[in-house]
Amino acid sequence: MTDTFITRGARWFRALAGEPATKAPVWSGDAALGDERARFVAVVPDPDNRFPRATDNVVGLEQGWLLARTVRDAIAADAHAAKKRPIVAVVDVKSQAYGYREEMLGLHLACASAVDAYASARDAGHPVVALIVGPAMSGAFLAHGYQANRILALDAPGTLVHAMGKEAAARVTRRTVAELDKLGETIVPMSYSMASFAKLGLLDTLIDGVDADAPSDAQIERVRTLLADAARDARTDRTRGLSHRLESEAAQKTRAASIEVRRRLAQQWDAA
Repeated sequence: MTDTFITRGARWFRALAGEPATKAPVWSGDAALGDERARFVAVVPDPDNRFPRATDNVVGLEQGWLLARTVRDAIAADAHAAKKRPIVAVVDVKSQAYGYREEMLGLHLACASAVDAYASARDAGHPVVALIVGPAMSGAFLAHGYQANRILALDAPGTLVHAMGKEAAARVTRRTVAELDKLGETIVPMSYSMASFAKLGLLDTLIDGVDADAPSDAQIERVRTLLADAARDARTDRTRGLSHRLESEAAQKTRAASIEVRRRLAQQWDAA
């Protein structure tokens, strides 16, 4: 069972925000970011969680609702503020917590509540920034991180964004892991490399030269500065949306077909 204090998400939360104000499985707390205060949020292991499938750094029933609550608490606290605090999602999530009880009790609703909270924060004017320090997998990343105005990631072993683990994907596609890695060299969405993910236009900043497991003080400050820069940049986008992900040079090249499909759908919708 994973020790909370040695997961990357927990380590980076403490490095950036200090001691959490809440307990596992969702840590949150406010700390300085540039010249303002930000709400930091991370999913961490909870060995004593009553749901056996949700003891690791995964998004289950409680995690989804707790993510939604901490984000909505920030929205409510800043409801009348002229300048909304940034919300930083520290992302190190292995998966959503699959299980019979979880599915029967509405895991999809718990995850959706977190998605809706982050999207609502964006719409309310909070700069939402995601920092990927470990795996950002499947529905867990959709619930915690993907709705961010800006996404940053450490370019380090162990950081990845994908729908399923490499071994599982190899079984599904009837390939060896080595063959799957080879496939990822030519089909970018199949790659498990963070550098390849950046080519899709979904990543705003790929941070190299940082030890993800044992960062130095200088590396932590560098990441903190980049987060503050991302929050300031997000404030300049008056749409508060995610359309910029399709406008980058990388996206124009690697997601040309997706962009064309969207253009045609919009054209047909407007003509109806």
